[in-house]
Amino acid sequence: MSGVWVFKQNGVLQLVESHGSDSYQGSARRKVLVHVATNQVVTSYAMLERILSSLGWERYYDDLDLLQFHKRSSMHLISLPKDFNKFKSMHMFDIVVKNRNMFEVRDM
Repeated sequence: MSGVWVFKQNGVLQLVESHGSDSYQGSARRKVLVHVATNQVVTSYAMLERILSSLGWERYYDDLDLLQFHKRSSMHLISLPKDFNKFKSMHMFDIVVKNRNMFEVRDM
């Protein structure tokens, strides 16, 4: 079962299931992470790691199931799924928040 959670006017939350012709399906756009300085779309973890390391982030090898980065000057930790295909908008926004003015999330 998949779909979109919708808040009704009476405050009730309802799951609207996705079917092939569902109106919500066409409105979902793919998100991409963009490095602002170069205006490049991040297309791989290798590319992301190069950019993050230039911003002072270091790879953290404590968890084998995640790709993690930390910055010595802060308590922030970026945790990403090992598989780049599972890199979702919530991960992108986490990177944006922890690197103000360096990245943007855009609709593709």
